[in-house]
Amino acid sequence: MGGIIALIIVIVVLIIVLGSAIRIIQQQRVAVVERLGKFHRTLPPGPHLLVPFVDRVRYNMDMREVVVPFPPQGVITEDNLMVNIDSVIYFQVIDPVRAAYEAQDYVRAIEQLTMTTLRNIIGGLDLEQTLTSREEINGKLRVVLDEATGKWGIKVNRVELRAIDPPPTIRDAMEKGARAERDKRAQILLAEGQRQSQILSAGGEKESAILRAQGEREAAVLRAQADRQSQMLRAEGEAQAITTVFNAIHAGQPDQALLSYQYMQMLPQIARGDANKVWVVPSEIGKALEGLGGAVAQAASGIPTSNDGHFSAPKKIDVQAELAEQKKAEDEDADKRVQEAIAAAQELENTRMSRLSPSSGPAALGAGLGAPEPEAGPDGQPQPQAPASAPTPPSAPPERPQQGSGPQQG
Repeated sequence: MGGIIALIIVIVVLIIVLGSAIRIIQQQRVAVVERLGKFHRTLPPGPHLLVPFVDRVRYNMDMREVVVPFPPQGVITEDNLMVNIDSVIYFQVIDPVRAAYEAQDYVRAIEQLTMTTLRNIIGGLDLEQTLTSREEINGKLRVVLDEATGKWGIKVNRVELRAIDPPPTIRDAMEKGARAERDKRAQILLAEGQRQSQILSAGGEKESAILRAQGEREAAVLRAQADRQSQMLRAEGEAQAITTVFNAIHAGQPDQALLSYQYMQMLPQIARGDANKVWVVPSEIGKALEGLGGAVAQAASGIPTSNDGHFSAPKKIDVQAELAEQKKAEDEDADKRVQEAIAAAQELENTRMSRLSPSSGPAALGAGLGAPEPEAGPDGQPQPQAPASAPTPPSAPPERPQQGSGPQQG
């Protein structure tokens, strides 16, 4: 019985010894082993065998990048304003031995170093610079922390300021200032829009007034021309009508009986007037008519007493045909003027081309046929000579027919 108990004790002791001697290190971790209280070695990831009761794993370091957020810290700016800054630090252990033995608590040490460095950096900036210079603050803070934590075996990769909270009164003032700035910009944009709208409206009204005035002017001109033409046509029609009536009267050779008959036909029209309330026909109207006929006969002695002539209707005048002929004449005159202008332009063009190309003129032709060079004058300058087409050579051919042939010699 006693032997069994002793065997069990030995087995338990062996299990304890083996358990303390075998260690398994996880991935991305490094174990720091001390032997009899003194640093002995580091254990990489994997299984390892230690000396029982002599070797002991004192630290198990995480080699991954660690993210440590720090609580908001009160910092005073250069313009004596208290701001709360919330920061985050990304660091990584690169030397587990120095991280284990150089600093007692490197996380707390980094926190305190961050607080003091932030106070030094923010103390030299005002509130506006603090709010707008986060990248600059992060860079300065990372450089200081990396330099201080290098001897601890720690690498500071990045420092971020998560939040910068100014005092409530300053925040309200900033919000009011931002609101006032936005209101000012909105009013400026509104005023600019109204100004542009008024400018465009004034320009449109100006153009419309100009166009309206031009339209009224053209309409007035056309209306005046139409009135002038209508008056001319009316005057021509009245003149032709008067001429036609006058010719018809003289061609009809009216007598005294016709004039009396026309007078009798006009009496109802005279009596139909609005101002004639009462019309009295005298009993001696026959005598009056006879006396009136005699007076008219004595006054118009040129009118015959009897109609023995033959009436012939005058020739009808076509006003539209006359207008068409007038328009045709105007069109022909305009075409004639256009042709004259074209001919004048062609003549000017030919003259200009002849001036630009002197080699094509008669002087060049004479030079090509062997014309003599111009003689020098008394001042050494060449004297101008007559061109090859002088009037003397053409005068010779007309004399030959007079000498050699003609009706006298035949």
